[in-house]
Parts: sequence; structure tokens; C-alpha cells
Amino acid sequence: MELKLYSQHNRKYYMVVKMKEWIINGRKIKLVEGNLALLDVEAVVNAANKSLILGGGVAGAIRNFGGHSIQEECNKIGSIEVGEAVITGAGNLKSKYVIHAVGPVYGEGDENKKLTKATLNSLMIAKKKKIKDIAFPAISTGIFHFPIRKCSEIMLKTAMDFIEKYDYPKEIIFCLYGDKAYSIFENTLQKLTAVVSKA
Repeated sequence: MELKLYSQHNRKYYMVVKMKEWIINGRKIKLVEGNLALLDVEAVVNAANKSLILGGGVAGAIRNFGGHSIQEECNKIGSIEVGEAVITGAGNLKSKYVIHAVGPVYGEGDENKKLTKATLNSLMIAKKKKIKDIAFPAISTGIFHFPIRKCSEIMLKTAMDFIEKYDYPKEIIFCLYGDKAYSIFENTLQKLTAVVSKA
């Protein structure tokens, strides 16, 4: 276990509570439990809505720690569709970029395909920008109510397939909120890597 404290306005926040990593095709896939907005990585992914309004959850943390400039850049972009992703600066975050990816609302139809597309489009932006490390939340599992286990299967498989084909990013991090989400992603990644090792 790794504990890193960050303080702001006399309040203390945990950046990382747990961390574990796997080496796949010479690149890292890392799981952490903590606050995505506080990670020291080149890009963080915002679980965005179509209007690119930084509301609650991951987006709210990015707004709170990153400042107003991120929302101002989002306003200039306007809206995007489910499955799409766009990039902005990261304001006061430790990151250089925020990639805003819109995942599906559970029950709207074609959710698995849309979540795959949101993950893949985020990774494609990282590839084009030659971003070394990128951190994802569990997209759509908050107010969009996408099942966390299915999310872990889709996002991790998409990430594993991507690093088999492309040179960037060098490290993909999944930053989970709470022990339950972390444990589910850990279990899924162990299963996926076991299948790869047997192939």
C-alpha cells in the first residue's frame, strides 16, 4: 500500500491509497485507488458529459483542483457525442492535458460499443500527442450507472489490445474510487493477463 497526502485549503486528500502494476508488451498497465485529479501523469481522462460541463464526480474533482481554465477551453469546443474524446489543457493540475471522453448512459443502447469507442478515442489522442502516461477513471460507472465489472472488462481489454499495436502511451493507469472498484478491476486484469500468458 502506498499513501500520498495532498493538502488544499487546510483539507487533506489521498492521492494514492493502493497501487499495483503489470508489464504487458514492455509497457505498464497500473491500477491505483485514489484521486485521479491529483495524479502526476501527462494526461488524465475526464469522464465527461456530452456538453463538456464539469459537474460532479471525476469532472468535479478536475474542476476543483484544476481551476476555471479547463471549463473555459471546454466551452470553446462545445458539445461532443457519446464515444468521442477531445483534449484540453489541465489548468492547475499536475497533468499537462485533460482528455474528455463521453461514455454511455446505461440503458441507452450499444453501451459496450460506446464505452470501447470512448476508451479507444482517448488512447488515440494519447498516441497522436505521444503522451507517455495516461490515467483513466472507470468511465460511466458513476451517475451513468454502467456496471463496474463490465466496465473493467471493456476498458482493460481495450487498453491491452492498444498497447500491443502502438508505441504510445507507455503507461496506462486506471484510477479507481474506492476499494470495491479497485478490487473488481484487479480481478479482471488478473484474468485477462492469465489468458494472454497462456496464448
